[in-house]
Amino acid sequence: MILAVDMGNTQTALGLFDGDELVRSWRMPTDGTFTKDEINVRLQGYFRMYGLDLACVDAIVFAGVVPQLTREWTGVAEQLDAELIIVGRDTADVTPVRAQNPAEVGADRIANAVAAATFYGSPSIVVDFGTATNIDVVDSDGYYIGGAIAPGIRISMDALIARAARLASVPLEAPAHAIGRNTVEAVQNGMVTGTAAMAEGLVARIRAELEAPDARVIATGGLAGIVAESTDVFDVIDGQLTLRGINEIYRRIQRRAQ
Repeated sequence: MILAVDMGNTQTALGLFDGDELVRSWRMPTDGTFTKDEINVRLQGYFRMYGLDLACVDAIVFAGVVPQLTREWTGVAEQLDAELIIVGRDTADVTPVRAQNPAEVGADRIANAVAAATFYGSPSIVVDFGTATNIDVVDSDGYYIGGAIAPGIRISMDALIARAARLASVPLEAPAHAIGRNTVEAVQNGMVTGTAAMAEGLVARIRAELEAPDARVIATGGLAGIVAESTDVFDVIDGQLTLRGINEIYRRIQRRAQ
């Protein structure tokens, strides 16, 4: 089995795969102070919760955006006597990228592009609602070619509350009306409906630039379901897209080695 690790700035998603099957998934905080031992203890707890043995992990495939934690995950792999593959550094041969500087492309974006092309076809567009809102574009040949990065909903909410003395945090929910009838609805419109409108506008421009009006649009990330309530621009909502992309990258490496 392989453990796919999608380490974002705020949360780390974990997926245990047996072949193409996602057996279990978990989430843990991304904390730059974690040591390899602390990560190992957390993993042991997650696995025991479902009667699983961490010794079943043959490889850890790691896509991360916090460089200082890469060393700690390397240590975890050594403790488990598992192979470690780092998306980006170790996977260029199986992850087609046509960006100007492929080394700058985030590992999560590479995984999203691989999953989109593999499971939904190309050209395609991924909108990933995480700490940042990332839009990842796959061309008709299945290559990642670029996209857009915007502040995520929670970052925008935190910034608004910090700078506006009379505003407090509100539930991140899709409002029923485009015109907020009160402050809570007004903030929800700005955050949720506004993010949906941004996605619609960027998707329309990207489709036009690709000359692909039917390019599939896949939403992923923790807030995808909420934003999707305010728009019909998404063809698919796949909350495990990044993990499935990480697993597919490992499968490609395996096939190439045979």
